[in-house]
Amino acid sequence: MGSRLVRPASGADRWFELKSQVHQKLVNSLTPDQLKNLNKESVRGEIGAVVERLIIDEALPMTMGERERLIEEILDEVFGLGPLEGLLKDPSISDIMVNGFDNVYVERGGRVVETNIRFKDGAHVRMIIDRIVSAIGRRIDDSSPIVDARLADGSRVCAVIPPLSLIGPVMSIRRYGKKVLSTEDLLKNETFTTGMLDFLSGCVEARLNIVISGGSGSGKTTMLNTLSRFIPEEERIVTIEDTAELNLQQNHVVRLETRPPNIEGAGAITQRDLLINTLRMRPDRIIVGESRGAEALDMLQAMNTGHDGSMTTVHANTPRDAFSRLETMVMMASQHVPDKVIRQQLASAIHVVLHCSRLADGTRKVVAISEVVGVEHDQVEMQDLFEFERSGISQRGKVLGRFRGNGVTPVSMERLKAYGIHLPASVFNEVHEVKER
Repeated sequence: MGSRLVRPASGADRWFELKSQVHQKLVNSLTPDQLKNLNKESVRGEIGAVVERLIIDEALPMTMGERERLIEEILDEVFGLGPLEGLLKDPSISDIMVNGFDNVYVERGGRVVETNIRFKDGAHVRMIIDRIVSAIGRRIDDSSPIVDARLADGSRVCAVIPPLSLIGPVMSIRRYGKKVLSTEDLLKNETFTTGMLDFLSGCVEARLNIVISGGSGSGKTTMLNTLSRFIPEEERIVTIEDTAELNLQQNHVVRLETRPPNIEGAGAITQRDLLINTLRMRPDRIIVGESRGAEALDMLQAMNTGHDGSMTTVHANTPRDAFSRLETMVMMASQHVPDKVIRQQLASAIHVVLHCSRLADGTRKVVAISEVVGVEHDQVEMQDLFEFERSGISQRGKVLGRFRGNGVTPVSMERLKAYGIHLPASVFNEVHEVKER
């Protein structure tokens, strides 16, 4: 579904013209009330009749397969996201990137490839964007040319229109996986090792505060979902996100999402607003989908005032860079707090930083787990517990290397033991080779 005939440019243009004609005839033949109550099956026959009339009136040579494809594509235009519907039905695609009306890429298995999908023109892309954002009560126009939204299945959408985009309306869709990756899946994919998982799960159960760092598409949200599974069922969890995409498995979860300003520029609800109010909701744990602004100060204070076991993600290149980013965010909220105090609060609040990376072969791995041990000479001191050492790339393009424990006994081991979690010293000395399969 959603695939299109391989035709020369003029043929493709004619195909779009045919779809437009049928679509318009369908709209003209129905009243507004009928349009509101349309469902896919009831309108299929109507579209088929219009297609048949066009074929007869214009003597169009068209096979039965082409007729069915035309009908399906028109149904996608009426009820779905047009040319993107076929991509959205493909479970192997993790990202869809629309770079203008005639340039669509997808990420499949960690690799970005170009597709033959195209829209009729920029107005066609804009129509699909408007359909997405209006469905959740948001808007995109000259006064608000960037929007974050989500599809009905939870997939995250970011759209930008001119004048900010110089190539016409563009959008990116981060697919929401229908299949939640289990810890067994991630171990099989060699995202981390059993020893790393044992330590991280122990940290969650012992209510250590954890920051997950990494670049875009490195697997931070997947790791946040994975670690959240080790939170006891009886605890009350509050999640705060710009665009909801976390998928926690517990029952006692309160999910909060920010709200953009209305057309008058008022009514915005930020992550910081939500976090401040969350503290009045008796949470056992607070999970912030991504810290990227002034809310970092409130998150820091929450971690330091009894909300142990909280987690968040941050964009950064290394675990140490994550601290620099968080320090900058806290300064955005309060420029009157001395740098030294900020670093001391960060070192007191955050116990563990794990860093995710998407490698050259498209695989995602936890490439470092570091523990915060204090402040020395006004600098946050960390010790690396685990790391992934790359050794090369195979002839088939797979990244080779090994996960290695650094043989360091974590400072947090006493905390884990107090919660009944006993890890053998061998966990922090393990070596796991990643080989081509």
